[in-house]
Amino acid sequence: MSECTHTHDHHHHHHDPNDVTDYVAAVSAYRKTFPTKQDVLEKTPDPAVREMLLRMEQLGLDTSFDRFDKQQPQCNFGLAGVCCRICHMGPCRITKKSPRGVCGADADLIVARHMLRAVAGGTAQHGMHAREVILSLKWAAEGKLKLPILGAEKLKATAESFGLGTEGRSVEEIAADFADVLLADLSRAEADEYKTIKYCAPPERQKVWKELGILPISTYHEVFEAMHNSGEATDGDWRNIMQQFLRTGLAFVFGTVVGTNLATDSLFGVGERRKTMVNIGALKKGYVNIAVHGHMPTLVSEIVRLGQSEEFTELARSRGARGIQFYGVCCTGLSAMYRYNNVIPLCNPPGAELVLGTGALDLWVADVQDIYPAIMDVAKCFKTTVVTTNDSTRLPGAEHIAYDHEHSNIGETTEIARRIVLRAIESFEVRQGIPVFIPPYEVEAELGFSVESVTRDLGGSFEPLAEAVRSGRIRGIVNMVGCTNPKVVYERAIVDVTDILLKNNILILTNGCASFPLLKLGYCNMDAVETKAGDSLKEFLKKCHMPPAWHVGECVDNTRSTGILANVAGLCGQALKDMPFAQSSPEWANEKGVGAALAFRLLGLNSYHCVEPQTFGSEKVTRFLKEGTKELLGSAMIVNTDPTALGNQIVRDFEAKRKELGWN
Repeated sequence: MSECTHTHDHHHHHHDPNDVTDYVAAVSAYRKTFPTKQDVLEKTPDPAVREMLLRMEQLGLDTSFDRFDKQQPQCNFGLAGVCCRICHMGPCRITKKSPRGVCGADADLIVARHMLRAVAGGTAQHGMHAREVILSLKWAAEGKLKLPILGAEKLKATAESFGLGTEGRSVEEIAADFADVLLADLSRAEADEYKTIKYCAPPERQKVWKELGILPISTYHEVFEAMHNSGEATDGDWRNIMQQFLRTGLAFVFGTVVGTNLATDSLFGVGERRKTMVNIGALKKGYVNIAVHGHMPTLVSEIVRLGQSEEFTELARSRGARGIQFYGVCCTGLSAMYRYNNVIPLCNPPGAELVLGTGALDLWVADVQDIYPAIMDVAKCFKTTVVTTNDSTRLPGAEHIAYDHEHSNIGETTEIARRIVLRAIESFEVRQGIPVFIPPYEVEAELGFSVESVTRDLGGSFEPLAEAVRSGRIRGIVNMVGCTNPKVVYERAIVDVTDILLKNNILILTNGCASFPLLKLGYCNMDAVETKAGDSLKEFLKKCHMPPAWHVGECVDNTRSTGILANVAGLCGQALKDMPFAQSSPEWANEKGVGAALAFRLLGLNSYHCVEPQTFGSEKVTRFLKEGTKELLGSAMIVNTDPTALGNQIVRDFEAKRKELGWN
């Protein structure tokens, strides 16, 4: 019997044409859309990037664009998601000739496992950020960390909305209780109410998630379970793997993004709308130049405070500098910028090598995430000191002045920050005479939009924005986010999609890495109202004195975007899923990007991209990921490698939603 079954099974797999997707043609067509470095040089929208790429070439220094070229052609099996390396019987690759791995896993199962592991990876990464910030709030409340709780107002309002008593209690007591609630959602082992979902998610969505059976136990648990059931010979049903994909996605949203945002705003304050100069031309000669790069705000807040103090400014001057200047790379830079004066945002991760290539930076503070190991080659070339500050991140050749693995030295935050600022001043002295090349491109940008600031700026209520959306003066709102990816022309896709949306009177919210081209190219200032916005959007923005792209902050500040969207939907009396709202991450690249797009789809909003997920090898998983969530969640994942076509698709989809609402 077993022999007969085996033979039949074998036979079946060779002859059922639907069993193994013929992904080679799809992958080959996709690969043809990848730009070369030459394409980037010709088409990237930021002239500073172009000049620095040529400068790096003259110096003989590699960038991510050179390395991408050298990786071509990238592996078919990898691009299709059908190379399985989960166990050591492999690697197994799925082809027409070998439709199953050694264990019997087929293409659907292998592709599903990879997608689940990607969302679990992204959840763990944002989750580490969450853990540090929530613990920082708790330790500040307990006095273990000597930082003031600056967001007392936000903390009290949030604690009350979570059903925590605030009457007659100190800010510290409230903070400790609130941190415990967030930590429980992050790490509990036993199933219980997930408070952040209960108090922060729309009731309509909670009902949907409960019916689908995807409410998480805790963030840690769902990552743990994702690694468990995607492991070798555990779960053999690709559908069940994708069920865990959705569940882990919810843990990503509420345990890591919402939790981190609430804790950050409570401890460090909401910040405010601030103007700053941005782009490489804003680098200053003659200053002790310090770049902060990564995602952890706790130590950075103290580094910036000390570096801007009279004591250290005077010390820098006594050593021949004009002062100390801070710059932001990636999310640490963005969250610092709208909380402290005079932190200049420079670039997202691929731009880091280019910025270092100016030779203008004395010290580079690298905490965690989105830090390419390659920055060390450029830093070494220009004698820029690189300091790592967290045991999760070590870079060969960098100095490590850091919190230890257990954060047992969290009480020494000020001392650690002092050592780092002193190191910057020493580095400045040693680096005298290093050639500096700064392309002259800078522009003013405004950052720091939040639910609170927008409410205030609209006259105390979201009604003017809701009315503009209802009446059609604003056709819809898109949250423009995500990383950048060399599979599309650097920053071009983001800009091209944004241009089409603004011209069609669609408002942009932006944060994280995708926001840098919008900052650098003037979309976040008032001049852009005249040059970029369609007529009716222009009229609204002029009246409210707002730029066409509202910069809400770092990647976890997606919570601010959804807060703005939820307020507008509420005033329109509509569920989020029915509104002309969407997420777009045209150039997404890393594992966190999988979770971020899924987060919006879980809320019922479509996500739009110019980069394909690595699922070509499974038609079923691709269909589930893109259209399959339409019936489950009311949303879809739409991919088009042509940014112009993608932008036009968003416009058409919004018009269809408006029609359904009777808003035409």
